[in-house]
Amino acid sequence: MKDLSSFGEPRIKVVALPKDTNSAGNIFGGWIMSQIDLAGANAARELAPERVVTISMEQIIFKQPVFIGDVISCYAKILSVGTTSIKIQIEVTALRLNAEGFRECLHVTSAIATFVSVTKDGAKKPIDPEIKRLHGF
Repeated sequence: MKDLSSFGEPRIKVVALPKDTNSAGNIFGGWIMSQIDLAGANAARELAPERVVTISMEQIIFKQPVFIGDVISCYAKILSVGTTSIKIQIEVTALRLNAEGFRECLHVTSAIATFVSVTKDGAKKPIDPEIKRLHGF
């Protein structure tokens, strides 16, 4: 697995529970997608503190299954910032016990999501140039 520092900042850590499973007994992909959305929005709000909405998920790649009891961590890295939009790379890992009884960390999912800065009424709101500058954009 890649060095976790390349994944961006940790945004969410949660335990996968039985209520989050699909009919095959694995964790439902939709639940993982909602964690990805939350992690990405958390990162986007650093640049657009009032409110952000998800406008697209370019790609979500499920690399490994997630099981009940796995500790899921979502990392997010801001890739680019436009006038109102923020593109974010989200990486998901699962911490679980392996067959030998040791904890291992697996890279289970990747996604790229785009968020838009909006007002409380849902109108697009330009991202403050000073905030962009402070974040290196």
